[in-house]
Amino acid sequence: MLSVGLDGTHASPALGWLWLALVASGLYHGVNPGMGWPLAVSAGLMDKSPRALFRALWALAAGHLLATLLVLLPFALLLVLAEWQRPIQIGASLLVIGFGVYRLIDRRHPRALARIPPTQLALWSFAVAIAHGAALMLVPIYLGLCQAFELDAGHEAAGALMKASVGMAVLVSVVHVAAMVGAGGCLAWLVYRYLGLRFVSRSWFNLDAVWATSLVLVGAVALAFNLATAR
Repeated sequence: MLSVGLDGTHASPALGWLWLALVASGLYHGVNPGMGWPLAVSAGLMDKSPRALFRALWALAAGHLLATLLVLLPFALLLVLAEWQRPIQIGASLLVIGFGVYRLIDRRHPRALARIPPTQLALWSFAVAIAHGAALMLVPIYLGLCQAFELDAGHEAAGALMKASVGMAVLVSVVHVAAMVGAGGCLAWLVYRYLGLRFVSRSWFNLDAVWATSLVLVGAVALAFNLATAR
């Protein structure tokens, strides 16, 4: 069984690429207006205060973080079942691919999102991250990071493995959300302070197809990696 070591003593090039992919996914989610940074701009403009903008960003971050933890923690617990590690990883990859294909076929936004008032940004961010698969995208990266470390004989206890798995899930969520808020926050501040709403109206772009394709790509890469290492 491969552990989820957090001490970095087993660093490798593959591990570095996985962390880079994790940060890149956060930046990608942050730049996407569908993840909510225009709502932070709106909050700042309505209250005529940059504090309102940053409060909105914190709410968006809290909702996104909760969504990622909700998705990752079950996989962290499943990793304790060492004999089922490979099926869990392959199943997670197929799940991400399937959800991406579904988003390509049906690009309608869930109606439930429209019923959440703009004042409840944390709830809105949580619902969006779940509905659009933003949290699901992290699963293959998280499982890859779990694979990157060897578990020595002294740490094979299920309790120690579970603790390490949960710790990695929390770390992956925090790093991803930090990158997301950093990217989205920078855009929100630039629009609020310098660029104005005209930038949003002229630069608004729809990433639904790109988003769904990226889900399929992440799942496919993870699936190919698992099938290759199984031989």
